[in-house]
Amino acid sequence: MKQIICINWGTRYGPPYINRLYASVVRNITPPFRFVCFCDNSAGIRAEVDCQPLPGLPFILPETKSGIWRKSQLWNAQLADLQGPVLFLDLDVVITANIDPFFTRGQPDDVILARSPTNPFERLGQTSVYRFPVGKLKPLLDEFAQNPAQIAAQYRFEQRYVTRKAPGGVKLWPASWVAHFRRHCRRPFPLNYFYPPKLRRKSKIVIFAGALNPTDAIAGIYDHRRPIHRTPRQHIVAGFKGGGGQENIIHHLRHYILPTPWVAEHWRE
Repeated sequence: MKQIICINWGTRYGPPYINRLYASVVRNITPPFRFVCFCDNSAGIRAEVDCQPLPGLPFILPETKSGIWRKSQLWNAQLADLQGPVLFLDLDVVITANIDPFFTRGQPDDVILARSPTNPFERLGQTSVYRFPVGKLKPLLDEFAQNPAQIAAQYRFEQRYVTRKAPGGVKLWPASWVAHFRRHCRRPFPLNYFYPPKLRRKSKIVIFAGALNPTDAIAGIYDHRRPIHRTPRQHIVAGFKGGGGQENIIHHLRHYILPTPWVAEHWRE
């Protein structure tokens, strides 16, 4: 039984993301499988999704500007009635090919993470797509509970904490399996004004770290928190007129994407 889990709290994502992720899994997996969402509200989530309450934490999470430390709830010794390896997927990943190999790679007791391309000189895993046996990361949770603020400040991101502290160490998925949309898919300047972001041929999952999410990619929005310029000309002119916010002109010109049809094709119910 292939076991996929995800987690949702609050209103940032919610049922549309959960339902699309489930549908994407169905299209790209060989049964049997089980899809479990740990959430604080199951309203609007399709019936095929096994909704379970959030595992909870015995301490108050620190408020941080980086790292998604709420994911630490999944390091509990028990996750509903799940046992053995589970594949965790962020709600905003886009599945583009069959994901069966994520369940057969390595040994059942391995902790396997996606590769983070943002720190090329650091062997850092990415927890947007990672597999671990239920309960194996409990020692991390126990240590985190002793001094949450200090650990969050020291490691900044929960994925760095998992990479450095997972019992027995971690392994990484093959580099071609998981693509980082901003790093691997969007075109470099000036091609970004002429061609939409590309999908790497061997990629199975595309992750959307940072502010850019699949909805933005479909619409051709690099960062919805900044002024949005729909056409290349508008974007270029705004950069030279100082309409790009706090960016310098080089960064501004690089931070433009055209609408991405292949994201819409794969990220749907």
